[in-house]
Amino acid sequence: MKITDPSTPDIVAAASTFAALGSEQRLSVLRALVRAGPEGLSIGELGARSGVTGSTLTHHMRILAQAGLVAQEKRGRSIICAAVAYDELRALSDFLLRECCADSAHPHEEHDHG
Repeated sequence: MKITDPSTPDIVAAASTFAALGSEQRLSVLRALVRAGPEGLSIGELGARSGVTGSTLTHHMRILAQAGLVAQEKRGRSIICAAVAYDELRALSDFLLRECCADSAHPHEEHDHG
């Protein structure tokens, strides 16, 4: 049986990122930004697409920004929000699937995730 040390940096970083994503509203905000691509969305458009507005949106953007998943940039009179951590999001999913079935008696091929 393969044992993974739960104090490794991978699991610490993953736990921190998962904590930032631990809200339906934050997931909705991040999903809207990922769908918009690198050009991002204005705060107003992000609110319209995600269904999260006002101080609630500000709160969730702060948490996502602290996790390094999104960024905000003032452009003229607008604030543009964008997802910036595509590689980190991919690494997070890889973290979950990297050791797929490592402790199983069944070969990995029977559990194709990929």
